Amino acid sequence: MSTKKVYKIKKKNFIIFLLFIALFIFGIIEIVFCIGKLITTSNNKEEEKEIIVKEKKEKDKDINKDKRLDELENIDKKIDYFNYDYIDRYIKYKENNKNMNIEQIIKNVNMNLDKKQYEDKIPAKNLNKETILVNKYYYLDENYVPNNLEKINNQYALDNMKLVKEAKEAFEKLSKDASKENLNIIAMSSYRSYSYQIDLYNRYAKSDGKEKADTYSGRAGHSEHQTGLAVDVYNKKVPYTSFENTKEYEWMMKNAYKYGFILRFPKDKEEETGYHFESWHYRYVGIDIATYIKENNISFEEYYATKIKD
Repeated sequence: MSTKKVYKIKKKNFIIFLLFIALFIFGIIEIVFCIGKLITTSNNKEEEKEIIVKEKKEKDKDINKDKRLDELENIDKKIDYFNYDYIDRYIKYKENNKNMNIEQIIKNVNMNLDKKQYEDKIPAKNLNKETILVNKYYYLDENYVPNNLEKINNQYALDNMKLVKEAKEAFEKLSKDASKENLNIIAMSSYRSYSYQIDLYNRYAKSDGKEKADTYSGRAGHSEHQTGLAVDVYNKKVPYTSFENTKEYEWMMKNAYKYGFILRFPKDKEEETGYHFESWHYRYVGIDIATYIKENNISFEEYYATKIKD
């Protein structure tokens, strides 16, 4: 056989070999592609199923939500402080208070009156703001110290009394204006640290028992004195517990709001505030809020529950 013929045969075999290799590779690619397509199709079907299931759950949830809103007389359309996250709480509270009107039910739950005091605790919001709420539900941690604490002038306070700057300036003006009418409104207790409150509350609890102490003293972290916005006053003549019987108290009832202060624990508001009436305890909230609270005869808890979003 000639060399030329052998070369042609080898070349032909080589081309056949290359074609075989190409077909083999193409076959593998085709198989991989088909497998991938099957997997993708399978995944897409699974995703479609998940979407359908999710949409059904959302639809069921909306239907259930509508039913629950019917139970609440669709009050969400009538008031702007309805909290959709509290629907179950509203319904449960309604079941336990069948004679209460629906608007009051919403307000009470917003004030956490459906919870146990000191047990279902919530970290205080609006830190270092005049809208901060601290009570038997909202608490401050042991490291919280308000910004801008300043010492109250000794002309208007006992020694070393402190308030947040804005509250301090407002209180000094209040006390100064009262003195022009020969009235003494003196700060006898203002900012208290977490550790100070521990000792104070423990002394009260040891003396009167925890149950009674809880009616007039906040536990550590739950006293708004820690906010630097609360102040207890007296008139230098009678004990602070008798402040209600003084001309200074009458003046405060007429004028405190003009300086941004409210009577923090009013009469007939024990359920909302968690404390008995205290004629000597005032809280700085700013003039606008203080005016609204004064005009509507409400507690700060009621204001917070209807005007401030958590």
